[in-house]
Amino acid sequence: MLTLYCVSWPVVEAGPEQNDSTNTTTTESVSAGTEPLSLGELRRKYSETFKFRGPEVKQVALTFDDVPDPRFTPQVLDELKKQGVKATFFVVGSRAKKHPELLRRIHREGHIIGNHSFSHPLFKNRSVEQFQNEIQRTEKIIQRIIGYKPKLIRPPYGEINEAQVKWAKQHGYKIVNWNVDSLDWKGLDKETVTQNVLSAVVPGSIVLQHAGGGVGSTLEGSVEAIPEIIQSLRSKGYHFVTLPELLQTNKAN
Repeated sequence: MLTLYCVSWPVVEAGPEQNDSTNTTTTESVSAGTEPLSLGELRRKYSETFKFRGPEVKQVALTFDDVPDPRFTPQVLDELKKQGVKATFFVVGSRAKKHPELLRRIHREGHIIGNHSFSHPLFKNRSVEQFQNEIQRTEKIIQRIIGYKPKLIRPPYGEINEAQVKWAKQHGYKIVNWNVDSLDWKGLDKETVTQNVLSAVVPGSIVLQHAGGGVGSTLEGSVEAIPEIIQSLRSKGYHFVTLPELLQTNKAN
């Protein structure tokens, strides 16, 4: 069962984004009287649209949610630049509207932008129309700031229902969750975040971290873990790629 926590963000909810590799929470039923599909079942049924990892090659994609954040996003960008790694950042529209200069920096430094909704809702409890509004509202903001509409969508908390996946498929989007969860939203220290990632990475992994937090939360441990995660995996022969590179898809619609 998904557990949420509350923080005092003015618009955006915050909460743990449960590890998609083990999450079996069922999604909203598409039609009355039918049993909703689990996330695992949705991934199997819509395997070309709903992704949580890439091919089994020695590549890893680092992803960072809940950006842009004036406190943590610059720190994450600084660490990635030092290591020469490009990542994928999932943008909350309300934050991009407030901090367009940070979104421009992410784009300027060669990272990929994805869509993480406008207000960070729990999508599985929302209608297709509400889902569509959240996605399109955010992509208009992103396009206005950096010039393209992202093809990649990450639902907040990793939760989505079948009707929403169908809509995404029909309109050429990819839903991208993860198979490695750093659990950094818990405010963990560097050593714990590093261990959470390194112990779970396999070829083709998509790693979830955050570069934005709520009021009073800290991601210092996650930021500090970035160099060790990268250096350790490189020593094992892994290469770091963006999600479009890993999934062999386009970044924009």
